[in-house]
Amino acid sequence: MAGRTFATLVAMALLLAGWPGAGREAMAQQVDITAAHRGELITVTASAELQVDSHTVWDVISDYDHLAEFIPFMSRSKVVKREGDRLQVDMAGEVVFLIFRQPVDARLEVVETPPRRIVARAVSGNLRSMEGRYAVEPLPSGLVRLSYTGSLTPEFPVPPVLGAVFVRMVITRQFSAMVAEIVRRDAAARGAR
Repeated sequence: MAGRTFATLVAMALLLAGWPGAGREAMAQQVDITAAHRGELITVTASAELQVDSHTVWDVISDYDHLAEFIPFMSRSKVVKREGDRLQVDMAGEVVFLIFRQPVDARLEVVETPPRRIVARAVSGNLRSMEGRYAVEPLPSGLVRLSYTGSLTPEFPVPPVLGAVFVRMVITRQFSAMVAEIVRRDAAARGAR
């Protein structure tokens, strides 16, 4: 969080204009997000514990061709090459914070280990470096933990005073949108049974 996100673009990895209606159930779940900005390097961690089917979590974080439909700031996400569990995914969008606007684009090399892990790194675009990892972990309590860790160095300047706040806001919106989509799809699947 796949992915949002910088979602999913830290997977744009992971990808929130707020919690959509179906995501209101997810608000009761535990969601933790941290971001740090040291020099040019930005690091993030995000996790959520959800009462959903772990296969639904995997289906959402690996739904690269549809991430832009529910991840804020993302305008495009498309698989351009697939060889087994190795993929190349093109992502693009624009991040906005106060008066700061920045187009972001990246080609990610993605390695999947279904249904538990996705590792991605930028190989081109306007990120000097980007690495991210999603992990899906069923817990003994019956909940499923979705975790994301990532680091990136953009080619463009991030306002130094607002860097950590900016990154945390973007990641919070994107990761929360991913959680909301997981909850929405899980509820739809349960209703269809």
